[in-house]
Amino acid sequence: FLPTLPQSDVVQAAQLIQQAYSPGVQVSSDVQRRIQHELFEIQKRFEAWGLVIPFLNHEDVNVQFFGAHTVQVKIARDWETFPQENASLLRDLLLELTSHSVLSGRNKVILRKLFVAITSLALKITPGSPSLWPAWIVSTVEFLSTRGTSTENLLDFLSIVAEEVETADLVGPSKMQMQQTLLDASPLVVRAVVATITQPRTQICARELQSALKCLQAWMSVLRGNDITPLIPLLIALLTPADSETEIDPEIFTPASDALQEIMTRSPLAGGAGLASLTDPLLVWLHVWGTRVLQAVSHSLCKLIVTLGDHSNTYFASNITSQKSVPNSPLARSQLVQSFLWLLLGYTGLPGYYGADEEESEMTLGFWYLFQESLWSVEYDDDDEERGSAPLAADVDERNRLAIINAVYAELVKILRRKVAWPVQNVLNGWAKDQVDKFQVYRRDVGDTLINAYYILRNDMLGYYLNDIQERLTARHDSEGWEEIEATLHCIMSVQEAIPLEDNPFIARLFGAEVLGRLPTMGTDRVRRTALSLAGTYASWFTTQRTTSTPTSSPSLLMNAISYVVAALPEPALCLPAANALRDLCDANRSALAPHIGAFAELHAGLTGIPDTEKSKVLQSIASVIQALPPEEEIPPVLAIVSPVVEQLVHALHSSQVSEEARALAIVQLQTLSGVAKGLTRTVDTLLILDETPAERAELDRLHVARGDYRMVKLREDLFAAVRSTVELWSTDASISDALSDFFRSITSLPSDITLLSLPAGPLLELICVACQRQLTAVWLSLANMLVIQLDPPTFTPSTLKSPPNMEAVAVLSNALPLLLQMSLSMLGQSGAMEANPDIVQAFFGCLDTVAKHFVSLFYGLPQGALDTLIQCAVTSLSLQERYSLVATCTFLARRSSAGHSDDLGDASTMLIQMHGRPILRAILCGFAGVAPRSATVNLIELLSTIVSKHPAETREWMNDILFADDFVQSKATPQAKREFVKAVMGSRSPKRTRDAAQHFTLVARGLQGTSFGYASVSM
Repeated sequence: FLPTLPQSDVVQAAQLIQQAYSPGVQVSSDVQRRIQHELFEIQKRFEAWGLVIPFLNHEDVNVQFFGAHTVQVKIARDWETFPQENASLLRDLLLELTSHSVLSGRNKVILRKLFVAITSLALKITPGSPSLWPAWIVSTVEFLSTRGTSTENLLDFLSIVAEEVETADLVGPSKMQMQQTLLDASPLVVRAVVATITQPRTQICARELQSALKCLQAWMSVLRGNDITPLIPLLIALLTPADSETEIDPEIFTPASDALQEIMTRSPLAGGAGLASLTDPLLVWLHVWGTRVLQAVSHSLCKLIVTLGDHSNTYFASNITSQKSVPNSPLARSQLVQSFLWLLLGYTGLPGYYGADEEESEMTLGFWYLFQESLWSVEYDDDDEERGSAPLAADVDERNRLAIINAVYAELVKILRRKVAWPVQNVLNGWAKDQVDKFQVYRRDVGDTLINAYYILRNDMLGYYLNDIQERLTARHDSEGWEEIEATLHCIMSVQEAIPLEDNPFIARLFGAEVLGRLPTMGTDRVRRTALSLAGTYASWFTTQRTTSTPTSSPSLLMNAISYVVAALPEPALCLPAANALRDLCDANRSALAPHIGAFAELHAGLTGIPDTEKSKVLQSIASVIQALPPEEEIPPVLAIVSPVVEQLVHALHSSQVSEEARALAIVQLQTLSGVAKGLTRTVDTLLILDETPAERAELDRLHVARGDYRMVKLREDLFAAVRSTVELWSTDASISDALSDFFRSITSLPSDITLLSLPAGPLLELICVACQRQLTAVWLSLANMLVIQLDPPTFTPSTLKSPPNMEAVAVLSNALPLLLQMSLSMLGQSGAMEANPDIVQAFFGCLDTVAKHFVSLFYGLPQGALDTLIQCAVTSLSLQERYSLVATCTFLARRSSAGHSDDLGDASTMLIQMHGRPILRAILCGFAGVAPRSATVNLIELLSTIVSKHPAETREWMNDILFADDFVQSKATPQAKREFVKAVMGSRSPKRTRDAAQHFTLVARGLQGTSFGYASVSM
């Protein structure tokens, strides 16, 4: 029943395989790709079925594999072309071929392919009534067994069965039918596993045992709880040496440990179930054997412990002081739980450095988060033993429970402080870069764990760390390194986000003379870098200090931190963290630092030794302090810090003959101006302020008066002129455009956020048009989008009617919109431009959507033909494969369509939909049928709903014309499916009905109906 090929064709195909894959044959990558393509084309043809038998009988392993691969691929991909009346014959042949390959000692990789092929065939012919292969698992095992197949190979087959069926693309009755075949075969699987793992230790074959336990893991989600429970003591027995004189065998221990981990994560006993049958016996075993396990299996034991911790963390939290006894053990639950916790702490604190000396300590970190959460949420229920809520004996003192918990976490804190310490420099010099990076990541992960510890210990934890630092500072000798003190500082820095924003005596000690005042101010970069980051991280804490120092009083804690940070600015290795810390400190403590503006003036005067890249952050810090001054007092310092930067930018523009140096200088000046603008912006989000107080309104009035000062007017004019020249000269440079983008976003604001330096949106939009004329990019279009919003800023006064935009804004955009359209449509209209520039498409339609939202009438004042060209471009972009650009187009078109009956637009919008509604609808329907990516279906549906609701009569006519037209995209949708789709959409016109109908039509048209993949894609 399979095609028979001439021997010459078989030999030729086999030679191709040998040429491509034989180890002794060297071919170029181009030749190999050509051969692989030829083999792929051969495999696609129906005649490829005729290669299976001769290839499996070939002497070359590579050819044998291709034969097994071919039968699996033909069944999985080309089943529709196979004569269905021969399905039973193919089944019998495949079983014979597999049996023959097993007995011939074929490679395991080839056998695996054949096992996959059997399962693929079962997935095709088992579902249905009547089934062509009922009880296929049991019958296959019986067939192979009677032909002499080994237990190991049978177990491998059963593993593949579970893996393949679990991932099969089935839904509904077919899925249920295949699941039932698994359930029917589960007793067979359990018997096979038990028969293997209960053999005497001396007779156990390691490979067979591993196959049995891998099979058990593969079937874990299929087996019922009462199938698994009897296996647990057998698996725990495998963890234990045969006798006290025998060492633990890794080849037995590791697969048994893996199987137990799988029970705790994927079986019906996952999630804290089966405590009496699973948790208690494991705890008893760990109590006896946990500390005696050899290094050879230590990693596997750690994984087992961590998995048990994840599985039973609620049990540990509720039984940490329980005196209830455990069956088959003289120990109370509290003893076993505490023994487990100390064993876990042992792994958390393994000697040496993570990534260099050990790989296990990081695995334990996640448990401490789960345990802390369970300690907070655990309930004590005397009757609910199996769910992990064991009773807390009435006579147990709550303080005793807290003392034990605190003791555990206190030990954890000590261990982690030790573990995050860097090695001394001569050891660190021997580490590879990836080791250093791995240790850095570990330190960050430890920081997350320390936050959980803080929630338990609170100030006790800070007290321990502060005492530790002070003791080490007191006992320290000059010859010692700073690694241990740096580790403690890192730990304190890691828990900042958990510490309440209130006065704290321990943090006060940290930034006082006792600690910060004794840290080094020269050399030893790492401890200083950490101290600088620490100061920046705790910047917001200084706002809790009630008293603020003045220039004549003793330094405050804040000024202590500022002084420490400023001292590090001139040092190249520390300038970056120092500048970052200064920026954070100044931004969070503007008002407190305002009295010290003189000191910041001195800092500004002494910036000569600081690299330009960090100078912008320092100037942003100074600007943050300036912002806290009264507006009229801001003018001199703003002039002092901004004027030199503008002059430097102008100098760079005039020295453009040294283009690279001048360009780099211009970028730095733009970054500096952006930083200053950010610093001058208020930290309070004005969008959250619904009612301004009279004082705030008066402050805003004073700011406008200060903006009108002739010096500030002149400064802004100079600034704008310099930026305009930059755009005209360098806007096509990617680095310059990025710097300009950040500058535009920083220098503009809503009216409520205006600063002395803010520039108006209108002139900047004109600059954007200049840049777009030179080179259209997504950066410029995104900036245009932002500036359009600022031309029509939101109002926060209660009103039922939105006031129209002011005439000045309309005039600006009336000039800008035609220019933006002309440049964008000209560029996107070129062949392949949309596909090559999805970022520009997305930014373009995002900008137009904003214009439509704020200035919709401007579209109808465009030059003749411009709007039609725009809509045609939008229709074309609906067929793009890049989701975000397509989504932006849908959003724009939906807004245009929903504005269709606005009274102030007359008949223009109606004429627009009459002219372009049908092409838009056609693009939507073609998108459903397969042109657009599935991820954009929901956006196409929203656009369809908008059109249906606004233009129902036209939509019905258009849908029928489009769907039944000869040129409609080829799809799997039948005429009946199309009629049902139109009827469902037009019958209700509700958004939900439209969505359901469109999703169903999408599945049908793409041939995904009845597949789990299809349903998953529409439910996203």
